[in-house]
Amino acid sequence: MKKTILLSAMFLGTLAFAQNTPVLGGDKDAHGCIGSAGYTYSQIKKDCVRTFEEKIKLKEVASNGDYIAAVIFSKDMKKAEVFVKDAEGGSIILTRPGKARAWKNEGYVLVPYKKNGFQLKKDNVVIYK
Repeated sequence: MKKTILLSAMFLGTLAFAQNTPVLGGDKDAHGCIGSAGYTYSQIKKDCVRTFEEKIKLKEVASNGDYIAAVIFSKDMKKAEVFVKDAEGGSIILTRPGKARAWKNEGYVLVPYKKNGFQLKKDNVVIYK
């Protein structure tokens, strides 16, 4: 009798634990991107991307590089998608008017910096480089 009660308690405990355990890959967003696998949706690529695998990465100035921003450009270089930690929706789309050197959107400005780098400014203060 004691064994039956003990086994029943163990089974119910295991069942309760299994219901609370998240399934890897079970966290798809509206675009089908799996966040637990490091994917987020890119508006420019129209696909799921891993921002940490992108070629252009910028380090946050305020945290001494603890946070990284990724940049993805459209094929015609008219738009830049910047993935920053405080962006609503995960990214910000910046546009480059005409032949300007900078991409802009609501206080955010992405400008070329040094030889092959970029700086991201918000309200004229460098936040990533």
